[in-house]
Amino acid sequence: MFTLHGKTALVTGGASGIGLAISQTFAKAGATVHILEINASQAQQVAEAITADGGRAFAHAVDISRQADVLEVVGKIVAEGPIHILVNNAGIAHIGTAESTTEADFDRIVSVNIKGVYNCLHAVIPHLKANGGGVILNMASVAATIGIPDRFAYSMSKGAVLTMTLSVAKDYLKHNIRCNCISPARVHTPFVDGFLAKNYPGREEEMFAKLAATQPIGRMAKPSEIGALALYLCSDEAGFITGCDYPIDGGFTRLNN
Repeated sequence: MFTLHGKTALVTGGASGIGLAISQTFAKAGATVHILEINASQAQQVAEAITADGGRAFAHAVDISRQADVLEVVGKIVAEGPIHILVNNAGIAHIGTAESTTEADFDRIVSVNIKGVYNCLHAVIPHLKANGGGVILNMASVAATIGIPDRFAYSMSKGAVLTMTLSVAKDYLKHNIRCNCISPARVHTPFVDGFLAKNYPGREEEMFAKLAATQPIGRMAKPSEIGALALYLCSDEAGFITGCDYPIDGGFTRLNN
């Protein structure tokens, strides 16, 4: 079950954190994985590690906020064969309220978290249509549907990802394209460790415990757990699922009362 043998998957931000787990999980399930990353050397290292482990992966340096760059990379990939899966995972975080968020910060979030997703959808959907269908999985967040303090721009961007998911799912039903999104709560990635080290030096363990406790289940998610859900939603076994948002949140959305 949950095999991706014979499938080609594009994973944006696929060389770190959740994206890395998705790239590794998909490769183990038999997919040929194309990692689209702004960090070229990191992407290459991950692709080489996956290949050394018996999988198939390729690295592509691309800034998803630049549509011409995305179109160029997607064109090169399609020239080698059809695309079956797109995972829009790349994104950036921001802390701030509507009052404290600068215009530059706001524009940066929009360019990556919203426009970047749009650019990839715009580039890949025509090829999925031409190939008779496919699967799109977007990475949203519990912040798309729950009020979280000091996450104004980030929450806005993830709300846009959620509604883009619904729109694409509706528009491409007749083209056999499924589109869903995943909404994680806190996931223990290197970003979390870096955030704590930067903002709470000397208090990392204390603050990590506090952040972990905000999930009723009592811990943060592992990236591999997000990867496992992504694998299911992109597999043929999930063929009846489209237009859905999947909170994977340790009870954060429903049980924090």
